[in-house]
Amino acid sequence: MKNHLLKTVLLTIISLFVIAGCGKKEYKPVTINEKTDKCEICHMAVKNNQFATEIILKNGKSMVFDDIGCMYKWMKENKDKKVANSYVKDYQTKEWIESEKASYVYDKPIKTPMAYNVITFTDKKDAQSFIDKNGGTLLTYANLEKHSWEKNEKMVKEMKEKMKQMKMDGGKEGMDMKKSEDTH
Repeated sequence: MKNHLLKTVLLTIISLFVIAGCGKKEYKPVTINEKTDKCEICHMAVKNNQFATEIILKNGKSMVFDDIGCMYKWMKENKDKKVANSYVKDYQTKEWIESEKASYVYDKPIKTPMAYNVITFTDKKDAQSFIDKNGGTLLTYANLEKHSWEKNEKMVKEMKEKMKQMKMDGGKEGMDMKKSEDTH
């Protein structure tokens, strides 16, 4: 009788572990390591800032990007890869958000690391508030699929010239990622 009771208890415990193990796997963003992390597309250093994005594949591999435009370029070039989840950072708080839950703002004068000019907000009202103050277009996650993802070549040229000047000056000035002077 004791053996039967012991077997039943053990089977119950094992069953609970098996059921718990079969639950939906949760994919969470990894912390950015600014010393070693490089963008999968442009191979630039990825800063732990409001422009960082991340994709986690179903096999658990995590990839980081320095600009949401780089992330979308990677997804376009790697349609055969199984993406479990993607994350972006809130422009104001720099906290991770699931890409599907975020609101986006596009405007050519917004400076981003690779000049794709799209920033992210957790709340739609924060995105709209940014637009009301600075201009821009509100985008949803669904809109991003149709977005052109073209770099602002004028901005790229300006950033390259500024980097060149910084090297000549000994790197004393930092790159300003705010809106450029030629705003609305």
